[in-house]
Amino acid sequence: MIGKMKEDMMPQDERNTLEVLKAELNFVTKGGYGRSPREPWRAVLPFEDSPTCMNYDAQEHRAPCAECLLMQFVPGESRNEKVPCRHIPLTAEGDTLLQLYRGGTEQEIEEALAAWLQREIAKLDSETNNGTVAK
Repeated sequence: MIGKMKEDMMPQDERNTLEVLKAELNFVTKGGYGRSPREPWRAVLPFEDSPTCMNYDAQEHRAPCAECLLMQFVPGESRNEKVPCRHIPLTAEGDTLLQLYRGGTEQEIEEALAAWLQREIAKLDSETNNGTVAK
């Protein structure tokens, strides 16, 4: 029983954080958040509408957000939100995607996201080069 509880509490997202963030940065800089041809009326949402999301294009059997590798960037008080990745502080002022959705332009959101990704990638690269391997 205890082994089962530990297993249930372990994150299931086995992807490499550094590689996922690099792929997300590439996605952002190549215009991946332009309007969707399938739903041109709807704004495209960073993280949620990219291959970074564990549930990208999943119609059934969606994994809980708690298992996503992005949870390590979500402040503790926001981890139980319906879409936790919207609560990752992206700017030096602590602006989150949710806040930027309410007052920022698409360009401002993408610039803030790209800058955050570049900072996090640099941190993870530095940790990897210093012998601390990031998962």
